[in-house]
Amino acid sequence: MAESEAAARVSNGGIDVELTGSGGDGEHLGGVLRDLLSGFAADGQTPLSRRIRVSISTNAPRLKGASRNSAQALLYWTRQGSPLRALLVISVGTVTLLALTGLLVFTLFFLVATFNAVIISLLMSLAAAGGFLAIFFVFIAAIYVGALSVAAFFISTIVVLTALGVILATGELQYFRFLSYKHM
Repeated sequence: MAESEAAARVSNGGIDVELTGSGGDGEHLGGVLRDLLSGFAADGQTPLSRRIRVSISTNAPRLKGASRNSAQALLYWTRQGSPLRALLVISVGTVTLLALTGLLVFTLFFLVATFNAVIISLLMSLAAAGGFLAIFFVFIAAIYVGALSVAAFFISTIVVLTALGVILATGELQYFRFLSYKHM
């Protein structure tokens, strides 16, 4: 009895995770997010701001439990399979995290560049007028588009190369593991 109870609770680095038959009962993250987004477009009679507020107030408290259930289901699915399944989960998670980090960096760069361009344009329009202002705006727009293009190219290149490096590294690890099992 004590062994089956110990088998049901697995320690995960200080966090006790209870494994159930299907990876957790209740709602999962996909269903809660679907309900959240469908609440935004529920009906056309109420104003959009009210629909958003009602949908968030209804579905936001469910997000914690749903994310916990989804994490338990993923953990259960990972532990149920072979080490290749665990490697797949780690690889996909790492590549997704890298891609989202690259997207966040580009978004922050885009926001800072936009704010900078607006402030510079405002200050220059206060200081100058006429034909000089038109030429200045053309040059500022060209510099802005060029800077964003260069930033997008370098950020996307770094993200893609890092993701490929992670995929290559996990593949090489699995290859060496396969060779070590083969020679045992």
